[in-house]
Amino acid sequence: MKAAALSCLFGSTLAVAGAIESRKVHQKPLARSEPFYPSPWMNPNADGWAEAYAQAKSFVSQMTLLEKVNLTTGVGWGAEQCVGQVGAIPRLGLRSLCMHDSPLGIRGADYNSAFPSGQTVAATWDRGLMYRRGYAMGQEAKGKGINVLLGPVAGPLGRMPEGGRNWEGFAPDPVLTGIGMSETIKGIQDAGVIACAKHFIGNEQEHFRQVPEAQGYGYNISETLSSNIDDKTMHELYLWPFADAVRAGVGSVMCSYQQVNNSYACQNSKLLNDLLKNELGFQGFVMSDWQAQHTGAASAVAGLDMSMPGDTQFNTGVSFWGANLTLAVLNGTVPAYRLDDMAMRIMAALFKVTKTTDLEPINFSFWTDDTYGPIHWAAKQGYQEINSHVDVRADHGNLIREIAAKGTVLLKNTGSLPLNKPKFVAVIGEDAGSSPNGPNGCSDRGCNEGTLAMGWGSGTANYPYLVSPDAALQARAIQDGTRYESVLSNYAEEKTKALVSQANATAIVFVNADSGEGYINVDGNEGDRKNLTLWNNGDTLVKNVSSWCSNTIVVIHSVGPVLLTDWYDNPNITAILWAGLPGQESGNSITDVLYGKVNPAARSPFTWGKTRESYGADVLYKPNNGNGAPQQDFTEGVFIDYRYFDKVDDDSVIYEFGHGLSYTTFEYSNIRVVKSNVSEYRPTTGTTAQAPTFGNFSTDLEDYLFPKDEFPYIYQYIYPYLNTTDPRRASADPHYGQTAEEFLPPHATDDDPQPLLRSSGGNSPGGNRQLYDIVYTITADITNTGSVVGEEVPQLYVSLGGPEDPKVQLRDFDRMRIEPGETRQFTGRLTRRDLSNWDVTVQDWVISRYPKTAYVGRSSRKLDLKIELP
Repeated sequence: MKAAALSCLFGSTLAVAGAIESRKVHQKPLARSEPFYPSPWMNPNADGWAEAYAQAKSFVSQMTLLEKVNLTTGVGWGAEQCVGQVGAIPRLGLRSLCMHDSPLGIRGADYNSAFPSGQTVAATWDRGLMYRRGYAMGQEAKGKGINVLLGPVAGPLGRMPEGGRNWEGFAPDPVLTGIGMSETIKGIQDAGVIACAKHFIGNEQEHFRQVPEAQGYGYNISETLSSNIDDKTMHELYLWPFADAVRAGVGSVMCSYQQVNNSYACQNSKLLNDLLKNELGFQGFVMSDWQAQHTGAASAVAGLDMSMPGDTQFNTGVSFWGANLTLAVLNGTVPAYRLDDMAMRIMAALFKVTKTTDLEPINFSFWTDDTYGPIHWAAKQGYQEINSHVDVRADHGNLIREIAAKGTVLLKNTGSLPLNKPKFVAVIGEDAGSSPNGPNGCSDRGCNEGTLAMGWGSGTANYPYLVSPDAALQARAIQDGTRYESVLSNYAEEKTKALVSQANATAIVFVNADSGEGYINVDGNEGDRKNLTLWNNGDTLVKNVSSWCSNTIVVIHSVGPVLLTDWYDNPNITAILWAGLPGQESGNSITDVLYGKVNPAARSPFTWGKTRESYGADVLYKPNNGNGAPQQDFTEGVFIDYRYFDKVDDDSVIYEFGHGLSYTTFEYSNIRVVKSNVSEYRPTTGTTAQAPTFGNFSTDLEDYLFPKDEFPYIYQYIYPYLNTTDPRRASADPHYGQTAEEFLPPHATDDDPQPLLRSSGGNSPGGNRQLYDIVYTITADITNTGSVVGEEVPQLYVSLGGPEDPKVQLRDFDRMRIEPGETRQFTGRLTRRDLSNWDVTVQDWVISRYPKTAYVGRSSRKLDLKIELP
């Protein structure tokens, strides 16, 4: 029941001191995040939220102040069964809500599926598969009693290819990522579980994201990294997919660890109050990443709605909220309407997705696979059944196999694929085989042994099984009567040479590159990759095998691009495939592609550059600001990945964004454009209603003391109760008594009607609804000129024409099944947002005077067709 000192509750003095020290070292002003207050309250008439709002209002109106605090404050690390839970409201029939990883499955549980990564499903360029993956993950989460599934991911977007968690997201393109976010969210929430769009925002690397983590690696910093992003770049690149998430009705958003423009993301009023809740009209709740909360009252008025996991540091029993939030509302520091709005947003998200408080029980424990154990894991109290071993997998293995196969990109093929009962197959490389310690042998997949099918960190799930390529390919070889041998080592040079140099050999080499979250260090990779080379001697292995065998096929499992420069054009390498991070059906999926059961149509969700330097932006590996907050300036603006390559060097690309081959051929023709009769853009005007409050509360501190006679105190558990009626002692703050006006920014507690931003949507989440008007419809004919059925991915790009605009930008796409000789029509749409730039002066989206051109093609650089937009 300890309460954190209110100096920390009110605001971070460390942040101020760090900023002062930073200025001494930097010799230039630091980027600054402008304040924006008050925190917007929910809109009862927001599209898609009105019914949930009414239900939430009825529920929250019955809640006491303590119950509201209980709903918004995590109970502490390891206090219950999930990675994060808030307090229950038993009087009103609401059990503790369960927040749980991950964006590709259920972390740390059993009898659940291990899905392909977000990056891999993005490579399918298939909206239907994105939705079905989200729906299946939501079904599994619901079956385990999870209420908020912590995904999908748009942060990191993928600014740097070395970024450790890029694979959790979709692509370094805002449109492809935005569609991936939208479809995944719809799927998860249609299955009855709240999705959580994360990490908001600018969370592009693992280095220096948390001070204790960085200090553990020997770095001398006092504050986390600051991602310094200008207004135009923020809107046109990093905020774009979150707008799609909000428009899709996402119930929760997770704010990130690092600072943005030298203000912590989870107390950054510009980000949370202005961009997310005001401009985008987000109606759900904002939760902190685990220990990303740095203040109490300051984070509350800046827009944070739920603290996770509740304690300031794991297993301390100390919280910025809990009892301190109770005190802050009682003494007027945090206005009552702000606490009401926190509770409203949480309950509205729940009602939007579930319609009820009658929730299925949590039937697993993140902390153990044992059937029985302490329900309060950290305190070792409450021994009971905590894991019912419920099997939630259904038939999802078939879906996983389909996604992973349809997400496998055929980068190169000179005719060796598809395989057709080859005489002799030699499979080479440890990435083809199983880990000697089993697929779950390393906690949170924190190693690289055997075939790589997911990265490491909190974004993982336990495998129910993992089909290795060696096992699947051997089974197919036996079926075909093919001779089959494998050498599952990257270092057995003599044995490998002796095998692959034999007559009739088709050598298939499996190689990989791994990365993950920063709390795990694998071979010196502190989350982020040290380089873009293949791991475990992979490049030497490929070069050796291809020097000994004239029919060498290379399969890459990786978290992003790797450098192929030294060997991709070797004529003995007849095919190269990128199989991403395919999940549990890995071997079956790649076998389906290699043998033509699935005709590849995947497209690369990133660019394959010739050198590391050719990407422009890179991870900041060493602190650059003394012992203050490392400063990462996003000086490249919107020019990342293919946009950067197009801008600076046309010769440094091996395989471009959107590239991918097929076992058939396609022809593009007959591009046409139709302009819609859309009305003139009208900026949003008007004001909100006044801040609503729901219910009264006593100001007698006696009413908020821990009820010792009602239930026992659980060690380290975070409660909303006070342990004394002396507020100074309850807060443990010698400076208790300051008023809000003395330390909170101006207008932080205002409750009067607020003007709507011109770019906001009014009642339309996602921004001004006219941004999504379809201005042009582009069509083109796609003909299968080959001899086998295939799928093609026509891509619609646009040039906005301005001198500071990218050469082209992806705006729409489709994945189309086309029979041999058949012609089908591709239809792409351009919205007003697609054609606009963010105007930093008027603070709105504006279509420039420059001529606009649309392109339809098979990649960002193979733009077969073009048409001027009238």
